[in-house]
Amino acid sequence: MEEKINKSRRRFLVGSTTALGVVGGVGVAVPFLCSWQPSDAARASGAPVQVDVSKLEEGQQMTIAWQGKPVWIVRRTAQTINDLPKLNEQLVDPLSSVDQQPAYADNLYRSIKPEYLVLVGICTHLGCSPTYQPTSASDGDAQWYGGYVCPCHGSRFDLAGRVYKHYPAPTNLVVPPYHFKNNRVIVIGIGQNAEGDA
Repeated sequence: MEEKINKSRRRFLVGSTTALGVVGGVGVAVPFLCSWQPSDAARASGAPVQVDVSKLEEGQQMTIAWQGKPVWIVRRTAQTINDLPKLNEQLVDPLSSVDQQPAYADNLYRSIKPEYLVLVGICTHLGCSPTYQPTSASDGDAQWYGGYVCPCHGSRFDLAGRVYKHYPAPTNLVVPPYHFKNNRVIVIGIGQNAEGDA
Protein backbone atom coordinates (compact mmCIF):
# COMPACT_ATOMS: atom_id res chain seq x y z
CA MET A 1 0.00 0.00 0.00
CA GLU A 2 2.81 2.42 0.91
CA GLU A 3 4.60 1.66 -2.40
CA LYS A 4 1.45 2.60 -4.41
CA ILE A 5 1.21 5.95 -2.64
CA ASN A 6 4.87 6.69 -3.32
CA LYS A 7 4.50 5.80 -7.04
CA SER A 8 1.44 8.03 -7.34
CA ARG A 9 3.22 10.87 -5.61
CA ARG A 10 6.25 10.34 -7.76
CA ARG A 11 4.16 10.43 -10.95
CA PHE A 12 2.35 13.54 -9.73
CA LEU A 13 5.62 15.31 -8.86
CA VAL A 14 7.27 14.31 -12.15
CA GLY A 15 4.18 15.43 -14.13
CA SER A 16 3.90 18.72 -12.23
CA THR A 17 7.59 19.45 -12.59
CA THR A 18 7.48 18.67 -16.31
CA ALA A 19 4.42 20.88 -16.82
CA LEU A 20 6.02 23.75 -14.89
CA GLY A 21 9.26 23.28 -16.87
CA VAL A 22 7.36 23.46 -20.17
CA VAL A 23 5.46 26.60 -19.08
CA GLY A 24 8.69 28.20 -17.84
CA GLY A 25 10.49 27.29 -21.07
CA VAL A 26 7.71 28.88 -23.14
CA GLY A 27 7.81 31.94 -20.88
CA VAL A 28 11.55 32.33 -21.51
CA ALA A 29 11.33 31.53 -25.25
CA VAL A 30 8.52 33.96 -26.15
CA PRO A 31 10.41 37.20 -25.34
CA PHE A 32 13.54 35.77 -26.91
CA LEU A 33 11.73 34.88 -30.15
CA CYS A 34 9.87 38.20 -30.12
CA SER A 35 13.21 40.01 -29.93
CA TRP A 36 14.02 38.59 -33.37
CA GLN A 37 11.03 40.44 -34.86
CA PRO A 38 11.65 43.95 -36.20
CA SER A 39 10.36 46.73 -33.96
CA ASP A 40 7.34 48.83 -34.90
CA ALA A 41 9.69 51.71 -35.67
CA ALA A 42 11.82 49.51 -37.95
CA ARG A 43 8.73 48.25 -39.78
CA ALA A 44 7.38 51.79 -40.12
CA SER A 45 10.69 53.16 -41.43
CA GLY A 46 10.15 51.40 -44.76
CA ALA A 47 6.45 52.19 -44.95
CA PRO A 48 5.09 54.86 -47.28
CA VAL A 49 4.71 58.33 -45.75
CA GLN A 50 1.84 60.70 -46.53
CA VAL A 51 2.65 64.42 -46.52
CA ASP A 52 0.16 67.28 -46.66
CA VAL A 53 1.73 70.00 -48.81
CA SER A 54 -1.28 72.35 -48.84
CA LYS A 55 0.40 74.85 -46.48
CA LEU A 56 3.79 74.76 -48.21
CA GLU A 57 4.32 78.21 -49.71
CA GLU A 58 6.24 79.02 -52.88
CA GLY A 59 9.98 78.90 -52.29
CA GLN A 60 9.62 76.87 -49.08
CA GLN A 61 11.02 73.42 -48.35
CA MET A 62 9.83 70.81 -45.88
CA THR A 63 11.77 67.75 -44.71
CA ILE A 64 10.27 64.40 -43.76
CA ALA A 65 11.87 61.07 -42.87
CA TRP A 66 11.40 58.01 -45.08
CA GLN A 67 13.42 54.78 -44.70
CA GLY A 68 15.69 56.61 -42.27
CA LYS A 69 16.61 59.24 -44.87
CA PRO A 70 15.65 62.90 -45.16
CA VAL A 71 13.30 63.61 -48.04
CA TRP A 72 12.85 67.20 -49.18
CA ILE A 73 9.71 68.59 -50.73
CA VAL A 74 10.11 72.02 -52.32
CA ARG A 75 7.37 74.16 -53.78
CA ARG A 76 9.16 75.91 -56.59
CA THR A 77 8.29 79.39 -57.80
CA ALA A 78 7.41 80.13 -61.42
CA GLN A 79 10.75 81.95 -61.71
CA THR A 80 12.64 78.89 -60.45
CA ILE A 81 10.88 76.69 -63.00
CA ASN A 82 11.72 79.15 -65.80
CA ASP A 83 15.39 79.32 -64.72
CA LEU A 84 16.01 75.55 -64.85
CA PRO A 85 16.84 75.34 -68.61
CA LYS A 86 19.33 78.23 -68.26
CA LEU A 87 21.62 76.02 -66.15
CA ASN A 88 22.15 73.13 -68.58
CA GLU A 89 25.67 74.19 -69.63
CA GLN A 90 26.80 74.32 -65.99
CA LEU A 91 25.55 70.83 -65.05
CA VAL A 92 27.12 67.37 -65.19
CA ASP A 93 23.92 65.59 -66.24
CA PRO A 94 21.31 68.21 -67.22
CA LEU A 95 19.03 65.67 -68.94
CA SER A 96 19.25 63.18 -66.05
CA SER A 97 20.61 60.36 -68.20
CA VAL A 98 21.89 58.53 -65.10
CA ASP A 99 19.03 56.59 -63.52
CA GLN A 100 18.50 58.71 -60.38
CA GLN A 101 14.74 59.17 -60.76
CA PRO A 102 11.62 57.15 -61.64
CA ALA A 103 10.41 57.26 -65.26
CA TYR A 104 7.57 59.63 -64.39
CA ALA A 105 10.11 62.17 -63.08
CA ASP A 106 12.52 61.78 -66.02
CA ASN A 107 12.03 65.29 -67.34
CA LEU A 108 13.56 68.76 -67.03
CA TYR A 109 11.86 69.33 -63.65
CA ARG A 110 12.64 65.84 -62.32
CA SER A 111 9.13 65.75 -60.88
CA ILE A 112 5.54 64.79 -61.60
CA LYS A 113 4.33 68.39 -61.29
CA PRO A 114 6.82 71.16 -62.09
CA GLU A 115 5.77 73.10 -58.98
CA TYR A 116 6.74 70.33 -56.52
CA LEU A 117 10.23 68.86 -56.25
CA VAL A 118 10.75 65.68 -54.18
CA LEU A 119 14.35 64.61 -53.45
CA VAL A 120 16.26 62.33 -51.10
CA GLY A 121 18.37 64.82 -49.13
CA ILE A 122 21.66 62.92 -49.28
CA CYS A 123 24.63 64.09 -51.34
CA THR A 124 25.74 61.55 -53.95
CA HIS A 125 29.39 62.18 -53.07
CA LEU A 126 29.85 60.90 -49.51
CA GLY A 127 26.34 60.91 -48.05
CA CYS A 128 26.29 64.31 -46.34
CA SER A 129 23.09 66.35 -46.25
CA PRO A 130 23.29 69.52 -48.37
CA THR A 131 21.70 72.77 -47.20
CA TYR A 132 18.85 74.51 -48.97
CA GLN A 133 19.85 77.88 -50.42
CA PRO A 134 16.90 79.05 -52.50
CA THR A 135 17.96 82.61 -53.30
CA SER A 136 19.58 83.72 -56.53
CA ALA A 137 23.02 85.34 -56.41
CA SER A 138 26.15 85.91 -58.45
CA ASP A 139 28.67 83.18 -57.73
CA GLY A 140 32.03 83.91 -59.35
CA ASP A 141 31.75 83.21 -63.07
CA ALA A 142 28.35 81.54 -62.89
CA GLN A 143 24.87 82.73 -61.97
CA TRP A 144 23.41 80.91 -58.94
CA TYR A 145 19.66 80.45 -59.27
CA GLY A 146 19.26 78.72 -55.92
CA GLY A 147 19.61 75.11 -54.94
CA TYR A 148 21.64 73.00 -52.52
CA VAL A 149 25.22 73.26 -51.24
CA CYS A 150 26.91 70.42 -49.39
CA PRO A 151 28.65 71.89 -46.33
CA CYS A 152 31.19 69.04 -46.14
CA HIS A 153 32.80 69.05 -49.59
CA GLY A 154 31.08 71.87 -51.47
CA SER A 155 29.02 69.91 -54.00
CA ARG A 156 26.25 72.01 -55.53
CA PHE A 157 22.88 71.08 -56.96
CA ASP A 158 20.20 73.18 -58.66
CA LEU A 159 16.53 73.28 -57.70
CA ALA A 160 15.89 70.13 -59.72
CA GLY A 161 18.59 68.28 -57.75
CA ARG A 162 21.00 68.27 -60.72
CA VAL A 163 24.71 68.45 -59.86
CA TYR A 164 26.96 71.28 -61.05
CA LYS A 165 30.20 70.60 -62.93
CA HIS A 166 33.59 70.87 -61.18
CA TYR A 167 32.27 69.74 -57.78
CA PRO A 168 32.82 66.37 -56.06
CA ALA A 169 29.34 64.81 -56.36
CA PRO A 170 29.25 62.54 -59.43
CA THR A 171 25.48 62.32 -60.00
CA ASN A 172 22.23 64.17 -59.44
CA LEU A 173 20.30 63.81 -56.20
CA VAL A 174 17.94 60.84 -56.07
CA VAL A 175 14.20 61.27 -56.63
CA PRO A 176 12.36 58.70 -54.46
CA PRO A 177 9.24 56.85 -55.60
CA TYR A 178 6.19 59.01 -54.91
CA HIS A 179 2.77 59.98 -56.18
CA PHE A 180 0.04 62.52 -55.53
CA LYS A 181 -2.82 60.97 -53.59
CA ASN A 182 -4.78 64.16 -54.31
CA ASN A 183 -3.95 67.86 -54.81
CA ARG A 184 -2.88 68.24 -51.17
CA VAL A 185 -1.19 64.95 -50.26
CA ILE A 186 2.01 63.40 -51.59
CA VAL A 187 2.77 59.75 -50.75
CA ILE A 188 6.50 59.04 -50.50
CA GLY A 189 7.51 55.41 -51.01
CA ILE A 190 4.97 54.30 -53.62
CA GLY A 191 5.51 55.26 -57.23
CA GLN A 192 2.94 56.97 -59.41
CA ASN A 193 1.83 53.83 -61.23
CA ALA A 194 2.22 51.36 -58.35
CA GLU A 195 -1.42 51.74 -57.26
CA GLY A 196 -2.81 52.71 -60.63
CA ASP A 197 -2.56 56.41 -59.84
CA ALA A 198 -2.41 58.73 -62.78
